[in-house]
Amino acid sequence: MQEFGFKSSVKIIDTHTHIYLKEFDADRNEVIRRAKASGIEALLLPNVDVTTLAPLFNLCDTEPGFVFPMMGLHPTSVDASYVSQLSQVEKALSLRRYCGIGEIGIDLYWDRHHLPEQKIVFEEQLQWSRVLQLPVSIHVRNAFAEVFDSIYKVGTNCLRGVFHCFGGTMEELEEIRQLPRFKLGVNGIVTFKKSPLPEVLRQAGLEMLLLETDAPYLAPSPYRGKRNEPSFLWETAGKIASIFETDLDNALETIKKSTLKIFDIQHISF
Repeated sequence: MQEFGFKSSVKIIDTHTHIYLKEFDADRNEVIRRAKASGIEALLLPNVDVTTLAPLFNLCDTEPGFVFPMMGLHPTSVDASYVSQLSQVEKALSLRRYCGIGEIGIDLYWDRHHLPEQKIVFEEQLQWSRVLQLPVSIHVRNAFAEVFDSIYKVGTNCLRGVFHCFGGTMEELEEIRQLPRFKLGVNGIVTFKKSPLPEVLRQAGLEMLLLETDAPYLAPSPYRGKRNEPSFLWETAGKIASIFETDLDNALETIKKSTLKIFDIQHISF
């Protein structure tokens, strides 16, 4: 950890990273080397759509025991022709073992034209989670009410997972509190100077948090604006420890316990 200014005896897990994407094609091995050298012991890889299946699987075959795949169809890849994509993603569920269903959800930031299709796809994938007893990694943007409507429709007692890239409002936090089997994914946004997230996280409590990068997106300060990578996760971890006024090891032990409660990667073999 010395290379990044943090010292901890606790290794950490990046619960949401896309290092199989083309942004890492030129130096992926070096990015993985830095992640391991920094003290990261596992990377969880949510799928995007049918175009990312091959690179996702290739990386899993190259780094078994270090990277763990999820399977899902991202909401921004959903359009009127969603049936074919969803079918192909569902078939991929039988190809190997996964640590979760993701990245799934509803995104109305760009437009609302495909909300009906997004809800159908999201609820179908929530059903996969229920049947396979796998956690979900939920993407929600400008669609909190719609996401919760679908979760309650499928059934809160049979779902668990994480709200990826948690946005930070108290109202959202209070709703998520009603789902005791769900956690908050915290990434580089919490390190941004004007982010309101720290105060919301204090109210959530350390036990409710998981660490993620969403690499190559949302790099933390002081790397903001650059390509994100898993080794930068230590900046987020350090910020969380400072928010709760505790030492880094204590914060990471708590977060790791929560992570393994949601994502049972210890029992996955390939």
